[in-house]
Amino acid sequence: MRRVKLALFVHGGLDRTGEERVIPALLWLLERLARDNEVHAFVREQEQAPAEWQLLGARVHNIGLAAGRRRRLMSTFAQEHRRAPFSALHGFFAWGGSWSAALGRLHSLPAIFHAAGGEFASLPDIGYGCQSKVSERLRVRFAASSAAVVTVATHEMQQLARACAVTAQVVPLGVALDQWPVHPPTTRESCRPMRLLHVADQRDVKDQVTLLRAMALLTEAGKDFTLDICGHDTLNGELQRSSDASAIAPRTQWHGHLGRARVRALMEQADLLVVSSRHEAGPLVVLEAAVAGVPTVGTRVGHIADWAGRAAWAVEPQDAASLASAVAALMNDEPRRLTLAREAQRLATEIDADFSARSFQQLYSTVAVS
Repeated sequence: MRRVKLALFVHGGLDRTGEERVIPALLWLLERLARDNEVHAFVREQEQAPAEWQLLGARVHNIGLAAGRRRRLMSTFAQEHRRAPFSALHGFFAWGGSWSAALGRLHSLPAIFHAAGGEFASLPDIGYGCQSKVSERLRVRFAASSAAVVTVATHEMQQLARACAVTAQVVPLGVALDQWPVHPPTTRESCRPMRLLHVADQRDVKDQVTLLRAMALLTEAGKDFTLDICGHDTLNGELQRSSDASAIAPRTQWHGHLGRARVRALMEQADLLVVSSRHEAGPLVVLEAAVAGVPTVGTRVGHIADWAGRAAWAVEPQDAASLASAVAALMNDEPRRLTLAREAQRLATEIDADFSARSFQQLYSTVAVS
């Protein structure tokens, strides 16, 4: 496959430290693409002020949030395009997709749009999903209709795209096995509590209300477990003050945001990852858990929906009783838990970060201009 000059567009997740305020899947993809291509990433809001830095072999152009940012993005891109022409543009999420589409049209360059979030979701009761708002719906429509190719991470997301009259290819954003190595599933000792893990920022779309209700139901049923919760609290302690949180307080540890090494350590100690989200395009944490030897019980979203029955246990969103029942069932069925873990690990390693990079590289080679 030939070397190309790429422009990636993403709202954030590419901090110059490579550690804080990052999206790991994007870092892993960036690093791999930069090995064989000249890669420039245009970022909207990584830092307040405009700046540039090198990251994993790529050049990051932070546009910043000061007045005139649209004009600044256009001029920064045009200047780099004059220096040496880009071959293809690649936008992530709605913002990146719309800008790759706009600049692609302006400069007659092909664009790829990877819908990586709520682009095709509509959850108006919590104000989530681009399809809930006219302006965002139009942004997504423009990005998708202008792109040479639209990609998504899962078949479940592909179905949501189809419902919005968008044809999308499935290209997962996978785990870098050299940085997040495979750990074989291990047998749980039945004499100790089941160790449950939840990794997600506390936000309405992650629906930790349902998570806590399910855990309270397990407690009422006399089930023995511990629960580790990791992630930024964006709800100002509202969840911790709930009656369900109080009911499971002796079993629960709220860790807040943790670095990658500490999350990995908790994962290797866990027996189950529990996901309660109302929508996910992926999510990466399911793949990370699988690589670490941990199966997932969760709502029917993203990879959980794709793997339901063979590599994950899926329940409907907002159904706390079914979530509790699924966790309880695996407490009493160690062979099935291990079967799910092994199959999840097999699937996750097949779609690792190297697979993601190869898949996108093939698309670039197909659409790129000479």
